[in-house]
Amino acid sequence: MPAAILVIEDDHYIQELIAEFLRAQQYEVDVAEDGLEGWEKFQSGTYDLVILDLMLPTLDGYTICRRIREKGDTPVIVLTALGEEKDQLRAFEEEADDYITKPFSFHVLTKRVEAVLRRTRSAQSGEQLWNGRLRLDADAYKVFVDGKLVETTTKEFDILNTLIHNAGRIMTRDMLLDKVWGYDFFGDSRIVDAHIKNIRKKLGISIIRTVKGVGYSLESELAGVGG
Repeated sequence: MPAAILVIEDDHYIQELIAEFLRAQQYEVDVAEDGLEGWEKFQSGTYDLVILDLMLPTLDGYTICRRIREKGDTPVIVLTALGEEKDQLRAFEEEADDYITKPFSFHVLTKRVEAVLRRTRSAQSGEQLWNGRLRLDADAYKVFVDGKLVETTTKEFDILNTLIHNAGRIMTRDMLLDKVWGYDFFGDSRIVDAHIKNIRKKLGISIIRTVKGVGYSLESELAGVGG
């Protein structure tokens, strides 16, 4: 079944081009021209991915992203003309999965969509990773602390997955960007810090150590990896 994508974009010309291009890639696409319409469609429909502008009439994109996260883990790709570092950091603090600035390439957009959906839908089948209190189910893309499910975004899961596979090893911000984003990232590496901050808040346990001026390390209490 093709993935269902909601495009929330107030520029009608860009909206139609995105929808047309994605439909040509066999995706099911729904569109909304302002924030309130987009939020109402999201609530009433079932979507695998949301492509979200930030500067929207009636309801801004940051608010929509936050509301989406309050409801679940549907991935969000921000697509906006706002290219400053503070705008990107704020979007990632609201737990967006990816950030693309306008003007943009439709081919790059398609690759980003494919990457986000791939991270959401697939992982190494049946793999379980744990350290006693923390457990990752790589097949279902789920995180558990003390047996209780913790809602995370795909980016947050991928960061935890990378840290667990490298438990006890210091991972620089650039290393995490390369492994998690999987493409040449143009922007400030501090977006990693925003994601780590969100992860720590959600987990509620002290397991990720900051190595000042370098990066991060997962405490090496890892019990093992199993199927």
